[in-house]
Amino acid sequence: MQDYKFPLDFTFHIGTLSNDFSAVDANGKMVAYVKQKLFKFKEAVGVYENDSKTNLLYNIKADRWIDFSACYSFSDPSGKEFGKIGRKGWASLWKAHYEVFDENKQLKYTIREENAWVKVMDGLVGQIPIINLFTGLFLNPAYLVINGNNETVVRLSKEKSLVGRRFKVSEVKKLNGNDDDIIILSLMMMVLLERRKG
Repeated sequence: MQDYKFPLDFTFHIGTLSNDFSAVDANGKMVAYVKQKLFKFKEAVGVYENDSKTNLLYNIKADRWIDFSACYSFSDPSGKEFGKIGRKGWASLWKAHYEVFDENKQLKYTIREENAWVKVMDGLVGQIPIINLFTGLFLNPAYLVINGNNETVVRLSKEKSLVGRRFKVSEVKKLNGNDDDIIILSLMMMVLLERRKG
């Protein structure tokens, strides 16, 4: 993609029919516009340069139509795959757990929920009519991207907002530049999946 200026802000657009959001860097520059394609049997997400959607940067596609243990591959516009993210099946029911792989299908990172109880409370309180509109003001889960040395490299947090529409991606440990894209694309896909779950 490009050299990211952290933190990045993901802001969902609530006035559109599709599940889409903008990613803006620390300088206020839009670095991506993410649009989940509607009416697809398998998940399909387009990552564009900006909200005009004229320049496609990446595609994210599911390997199956049931997403319980689906993997989502990342490819450039020519179709060349360079990484993927997979949900860790049963482990993700209680606490979000994803695995991030490179183009050689080697495990590079895991994404884990920082505090499972925040997500549980968010899910429970989110089922109460009217109150569910305000859960984003006080229940905000966070997710950690952890490398093979068990070091946290990136943190994604749900920010205080009505209807849970804003997320912040912060760099905890300096990234080497080679894995930036698979980490950011993994977080983009994970946010779409986790936000849908509540």
